[in-house]
Amino acid sequence: MSPTYQFLLFLHIVAALVWIGGLLFMALVGAPILRRVEPAPTRAALFRALGMRLRWVGWGALVVLLVTGTWILQLRGWLRADVLGDPGWWATSTGRALGWKLGAVGAMVVLALGHDLLEGRTAPADGSTVRGALLRPGSVSRRRVANFLARGSAVAALVLVYWAMRLARGG
Repeated sequence: MSPTYQFLLFLHIVAALVWIGGLLFMALVGAPILRRVEPAPTRAALFRALGMRLRWVGWGALVVLLVTGTWILQLRGWLRADVLGDPGWWATSTGRALGWKLGAVGAMVVLALGHDLLEGRTAPADGSTVRGALLRPGSVSRRRVANFLARGSAVAALVLVYWAMRLARGG
């Protein structure tokens, strides 16, 4: 392994720790504590402040993950048309593991984008519930949709870690 590859892998792992650590911190520590804060406007302000800080840190980590991951694929020789276009390669244990990992990356990014762009910004400042988010108007609160998207992103991140481990061990 070249020093460049080792450095990129180090950055990739640290960025993954930051991204997933932020998701798990918010789900397991931040949100349960903040839900007990009264009054509701204070709780909403704290959620918003914590969420905005985590958003910038998390998306910064995601950019590092995407750049280093692409570079690592290139260094491993997998980012070539003859490899990516070969159905036989995707049928190998390494190809399957990479496919699942990339699928989990896509799901995680879509869910996180949905949370941050569609739902995360719509939380009312006074802590009240807004009805009629992405589903039928009046059917569900935006907060619930945001919670679902955030939890889905965390699950996708854990699936990604599993397939990253499989990929690192040859599939």
